[in-house]
Amino acid sequence: MDLMPGFARWIHVWAGITWVGLLYYFNFVQVPALKDAAADGTAAGISKHVAPRALLWFRWAAVVTWVAGAALLGKAFVPAFTLQADYAAIGVGAWLGTIMLFNVWVLIWPNQKKILGLASADDAAKARARRVAFLASRTNTMLSVPMIFFMTNGLTHRAIFGL
Repeated sequence: MDLMPGFARWIHVWAGITWVGLLYYFNFVQVPALKDAAADGTAAGISKHVAPRALLWFRWAAVVTWVAGAALLGKAFVPAFTLQADYAAIGVGAWLGTIMLFNVWVLIWPNQKKILGLASADDAAKARARRVAFLASRTNTMLSVPMIFFMTNGLTHRAIFGL
């Protein structure tokens, strides 16, 4: 009995729940809470202690999710990413996940470092960073629903796992 596909699937699901859960936390809980906390001067605790730790889990959960998903695809990796017939659905999901991973590491994290004061930035750079991080994060929130749909599509499982 080959345990690797089952192990990779478990890791992929666990990391994906962590990644998307934190994505929703940031967009639906932390952003509005920071706005309110900034208004009454209590945002320091969130931005100094909570946000950096949550962003650490967020960005590494994204990597683990993608790597475990690639491992699950195995021989189907190229057919999925080239959207070949039987692999098009999982391929769309994989591409959406790849775009989201790019957004996390190239757009969200570098800009969050400026916002949180982990990287030097003047006020104008912080304002630009807020906008870029906000748009990339909201984009990922919107992409998460179709990504999950395509990655859990029944046809996908038949093509890859023979179910």
